[in-house]
Parts: sequence; structure tokens; C-alpha cells
Amino acid sequence: MVPFQISPHYLEPDPNSTHMGETQEERILQFLEENETPVVGIREGAWLICENGAVTLKGENGARIFRRDYAPVEVKTGTEISGLVGGPDEK
Repeated sequence: MVPFQISPHYLEPDPNSTHMGETQEERILQFLEENETPVVGIREGAWLICENGAVTLKGENGARIFRRDYAPVEVKTGTEISGLVGGPDEK
């Protein structure tokens, strides 16, 4: 449906956590080692609207966009992100 992956319920790594497993960010970065497909880490309370070739982030808590060979980008709600992830018509 869209030319990017969605990682729902995205959480930043907690530096005080005693959890020894992989973080969501580490898994996304590992995925990007083998894939060109961008990933949108959508935080709780956020969603995407895809219409007329545009992808707009809505909700309360924003998102983080991951692309291969680029640093992750923080995105605030209300931002049109198709230039970072491709539009819904680019499959």
C-alpha cells in the first residue's frame, strides 16, 4: 500500500533500562543494513494520512524516520513526509 515500512508504538531507547535485548531502533537499523525501504517509527498516539500523493503525520507524539545511509530524522505532527519516504503512489 505504501513504499515504506511502519514501526508502530515506536519508543526511544531508555538509557536507564536494565533490559538486555535489542531496542526497536537497533532492529530498524539492522533491517536497513539489508534493505533500502525507509521505516517510519510512529510513536503512540500518531498516525499517517496518505492521500493525493502526500503522506502527512498526524496525532500527538510525532515519529522518527529511518533511511539507509542517513541519520534518523525526527518529524513533528502536521509534517508532510513523502519527500523522506516516498509517496503512496510510488510502489
